[in-house]
Amino acid sequence: MTSADPQDEPQVLFYEPGASWWWLLVGPLSALAMASIQLTGGAGVQFGVPAVFLVLVSGFLAIQIKAARIHTSVELTPHTLRQGTETIDTADIVRIFPEAKGAEAEKWQSYRALGELTGVPRGRTGIGLKLSGDRSAQAWARRHRTLRAALHSVVEEPAL
Repeated sequence: MTSADPQDEPQVLFYEPGASWWWLLVGPLSALAMASIQLTGGAGVQFGVPAVFLVLVSGFLAIQIKAARIHTSVELTPHTLRQGTETIDTADIVRIFPEAKGAEAEKWQSYRALGELTGVPRGRTGIGLKLSGDRSAQAWARRHRTLRAALHSVVEEPAL
C-alpha cells in the first residue's frame, strides 16, 4: 500500500473549523461543579448526579460541535471554496463586492448565503460574491477580512 503524495493534496489558503472540540471540557467541569455543590451541602457526593451531568452535557455539546464543524466550517483552496456543505469553484467567482461600510445595508447583504443554511451563521460576517451565470451569493467567515484577502489572491476580477 502506498501513501498519498502530499503534492496531490490542494493547498489550503484559508480554513476555519466551525467549532472547537475544547468546548467538551464543559461536561467534566459541570460534573465537578455538581460534586462540589454536593460536598458543600454536607450530604457527601452521590456520584449519580455528577455522572448524569457529565453524560448529558458532554453528549449534547458533542452533537452541537459536530454539527457546527460540518455546517459552519470554511475552506478555500486555489480551485474551490467550501462553505459548510456547499462547494463552489473559484473560477465561478466573477467579482468580490467591497466590504459593507456604515449603517446602510449593501444590496449584496441580502444575497443567499453559501452552505445549506438560511443565512450567514451567527458570529460570522458575509462577503458579497458575484458568480458566473448572473448568480450572486454571500461567502462568510469569522475572520472575514482574512478570507476576503485570500479570495482576492485567487479570483481574477475584470477591470471595471
